[in-house]
Amino acid sequence: MKDTGIGIAPDQLPRIFQMFSQIDRSLEKSQGGLGIGLALVRRLVEMHGGSIEVKSDGVGKGSEFIVRMPVMIEATRLQAMEREEIASSKTSFRVLIVDDNRDAADSLGMMLRLTGHQPKTAYDGQAALAIAEEFRPDVMLLDIGLPKLSGHEVAQRIREQPWGRQIVLIALTGWSQDEDRERSKSAGFDYHLVKPVDFATLMKLLADLSLSIRV
Repeated sequence: MKDTGIGIAPDQLPRIFQMFSQIDRSLEKSQGGLGIGLALVRRLVEMHGGSIEVKSDGVGKGSEFIVRMPVMIEATRLQAMEREEIASSKTSFRVLIVDDNRDAADSLGMMLRLTGHQPKTAYDGQAALAIAEEFRPDVMLLDIGLPKLSGHEVAQRIREQPWGRQIVLIALTGWSQDEDRERSKSAGFDYHLVKPVDFATLMKLLADLSLSIRV
């Protein structure tokens, strides 16, 4: 697919398929979108054995997206791919996603469900605590700037509960300074990921956790 639209700057091409990535952050939210769609498209294409790439000569010169899909896969090869997919997602985590951006939380939940996990969503700090107590997640992806209770407050209260001490808490936030990371660690977070987060990076982290967490 090729268009003659706004185009993409060369330095933005490598991260265009990352979660929460937008090619023009000066756009209003109603125009700029969430930066989730292309990451979701790439995941869906790759799940079907295909690939996607983007080309652009620069800002104002349009963009071209090239999707390649296999026409036919031999039955034995398909079975091998299915076995590999099952093996790679052997551990299915209960994941609680907490973000006041509902579209972002729901879209990330969709992507995690596609990869075999069991997601739930919450959109503020108080709801996160209530759902966590009932759902008992293995992993929480927790934004920091939340209404009602901040992500730091949620993390601290989770750690105070006997059932919350083994939950892997991952900060998923736009705050990236050293002091932000230190404050997350002090609040009880295990990891601090900065938006935009590449979905493959998140999946690798979950895969690494599968070696140390028993569901």
